[in-house]
Amino acid sequence: MVKILHLSDTHMGGGFSHGRINPETGLNTRLEDFTLALKRCVDSALEQKVDLVLFGGDAFPTATPPPYIQQAFASEFCRLATANIPTVLLVGNHDQHAQGGGGASLCIYRTLGVPGFIVGDTLTTHRIDTKGGPIQIITLPWLTRSTLLTRPETQGLSMKEVSELLLDRLRVALEGEIRKLDSTIPTVLLAHLMTDTARYGAERFLAVGKGFTVPMAILARDCFDYIALGHVHKYQEVCKSPLAIYAGSIERVDFSEEKEEKGYLLLDVQKGQATATFCPLPARIFKTVEVDLTKQADPQMALLSAIEREEITEKVIRLLYKLRADQVEDIDSKALGKALAAAHSCTIQPQIVSQLSRPRLPELGVDSARSPLSALQTYLNNREDLSALAPDILAAAQGLLNQDPHGDKAIVAPDLAEDFESESPEEDEEHQLRLL
Repeated sequence: MVKILHLSDTHMGGGFSHGRINPETGLNTRLEDFTLALKRCVDSALEQKVDLVLFGGDAFPTATPPPYIQQAFASEFCRLATANIPTVLLVGNHDQHAQGGGGASLCIYRTLGVPGFIVGDTLTTHRIDTKGGPIQIITLPWLTRSTLLTRPETQGLSMKEVSELLLDRLRVALEGEIRKLDSTIPTVLLAHLMTDTARYGAERFLAVGKGFTVPMAILARDCFDYIALGHVHKYQEVCKSPLAIYAGSIERVDFSEEKEEKGYLLLDVQKGQATATFCPLPARIFKTVEVDLTKQADPQMALLSAIEREEITEKVIRLLYKLRADQVEDIDSKALGKALAAAHSCTIQPQIVSQLSRPRLPELGVDSARSPLSALQTYLNNREDLSALAPDILAAAQGLLNQDPHGDKAIVAPDLAEDFESESPEEDEEHQLRLL
């Protein structure tokens, strides 16, 4: 039995906008968060004395990370080499230079000949002799349609047709690797891709337009004892037989992952069987605070009270609040900043709610008829801003009707309803006066 630690999508150097500079280290605190999460993964590998570590790809946000970020990544993984734990580093979409030009950010480990390190930048099979016994790892790096788009046989094909062609080639290439396998030892497929059974997260936007979905039916083969997946940031099991799991990312990248649990997997793999345990990590907490101020008499006090009710200490906070245009001057930005000072970082996103358009009043439907005064009363009941003037408006309307010999006749509601769909309060008043 081979004991494996499976982690993925470290994205070292990402999410800096949600951090700040640590004056003691000079580093962005979000880099420190990601480094600490990776350290905890490696600590677990050493404490649990695993036989093998599988990394599912996307080490950095780009293929050319700054040296100090590469150092943060390497300083943790080199501990595995020191402990003689074999490690497979798979190339993900963010690890590829120019989306398909090679695994620039990870191939340095192969170039330097780091003991026990394998870089998976091609679809191939690696036999590894671990302390728990031999195992086969088929590496399937991120595939892009760009590898085919420049070839003559794809000219004139749609993107859908190119994707189908790429999937056909993947089937053939994968079948070729499967036929080479030793059927007597455990086999793991390590792949960085989007399956059709996955629930998406931030990666949908991080790789939009640059990849395609691989049907799980292509991957779910009896010869695989475990399928270790990377790319999707949300931990999830996508197939039971064979067991296929996305380890997810080790830290939250942005607010799209606010409610996702982060961690890594510990597995026991033997021929014909794999068991997995998800190990959660104490990732930085992201918290959204939403407040509607449009009906508040004192929007500033309501906003401060909403913040005070939340536990924000050392969390990444996003404050979303709605307000009317006439309330903007009531908000004190400095007071908000002071109220949010305990947060690790915060963003404030006000949204001004337009008062220029209002929906049709349900009471004034196209199939109803009302007297002018009844229709006006209904209208005023839905206009809180005119509540103080409502008695005077109704009295003036009654006076006008008293001067109209036809004032006692009901008017058809559809005509009135159209008037209540005007584009602005000023147009509403004009329509009202015209009706009277």
